[in-house]
Amino acid sequence: MKLLPALKQKKRYLVFEVIADKPFSFSDILEQIEKDLLLFWGHLGLSRAVPMFVKEKFNKNTQRFLIKVNHRHVDELKAALALSKSIKNTPVIIKSIVTSGTLKKASTYLIKSKSQ
Repeated sequence: MKLLPALKQKKRYLVFEVIADKPFSFSDILEQIEKDLLLFWGHLGLSRAVPMFVKEKFNKNTQRFLIKVNHRHVDELKAALALSKSIKNTPVIIKSIVTSGTLKKASTYLIKSKSQ
């Protein structure tokens, strides 16, 4: 039996960019962001927002990654990542690039260069 559309969770796709002196691996970024989200939201907020990192959409060259989140928690996710200050003791800035309702449109922003 299929779930009715009104009962499905609405989601948004957010593209973020890590600005730092050196590039990081996906696992380094994922580990730090999970800590930051848990600190910001706690376990209850984390279970409501349901953030999901899309590993296949990580771009090593531009240091951009994609997160899928519940549509009601988009602003909170941006705030939590803006408060992140370092990864592996290296100062970083995590910048929100775009928010989209479709994975296809959000994926186009992963490959764009920093100069565009």
